[in-house]
Amino acid sequence: MGTPPTPQLNVVEAVAKLGEGALLLDVREINEWNAGHAPEAVHVPLGELESHIGRLDQAREIVVICRSGRRSDDAASALRSIGFDAYNFAGGMQAWQRAGRDVLTPSEDPGWH
Repeated sequence: MGTPPTPQLNVVEAVAKLGEGALLLDVREINEWNAGHAPEAVHVPLGELESHIGRLDQAREIVVICRSGRRSDDAASALRSIGFDAYNFAGGMQAWQRAGRDVLTPSEDPGWH
């Protein structure tokens, strides 16, 4: 029997989890992050996730986001495999922006890409 699939959250479900105290973990590359990110997100590129595991609170739910939802699904699955309560943000930042959610750039101005 294989690993159960990673739970997928839509924008409404993800925002509700964040409102309940979940961490929003953005696993995109730095250029994607700089183009615009969710204000409450914490940035750890997917390739660096393993080296940052010790900095994550295992008692806190984690919603993982990327551009479209593929890399974040991989990251959430990896986190779940080691005991984290992680969810994939289905549709990623594309869905976040389509829903009209706030997006910031490093200068804290609304970002567009």
